[in-house]
Amino acid sequence: MDEAAKLSRRERQIMDVIWRLGEATVAEVQAEIDDPPSYSAVRAMLNILKQKGQLTHVEDGARYVYRPTVAPEAARKSALNRIVETFFGGEPRAAIAALARLPEAGLSKSDLDALSKLIDTARKNGR
Repeated sequence: MDEAAKLSRRERQIMDVIWRLGEATVAEVQAEIDDPPSYSAVRAMLNILKQKGQLTHVEDGARYVYRPTVAPEAARKSALNRIVETFFGGEPRAAIAALARLPEAGLSKSDLDALSKLIDTARKNGR
């Protein structure tokens, strides 16, 4: 399992901030988090994310500016693969069916049409 799949809830929250901003300092991350941990705790988590290979940093005077090393698309794909493997036995069809049955999904006719087009495209591409 890759490191992106092993992020805690707070680490994912921090990564979401950095992906959204493109880069961020400790103070900027802290300001973007609801009910944020202390400055020291955010700094420690950023260092953990660096150790996990999720972030890099550059020095800007006395402060560090953190940047993601993993594109958000790659992280989403990794997380989705892990969910499909863990909860749906590796069957994407089962995951899609479960999502479609969620009442809160609220799939509109246009959503269903878009999904139908994706399925048609996948069929044409031999998947």
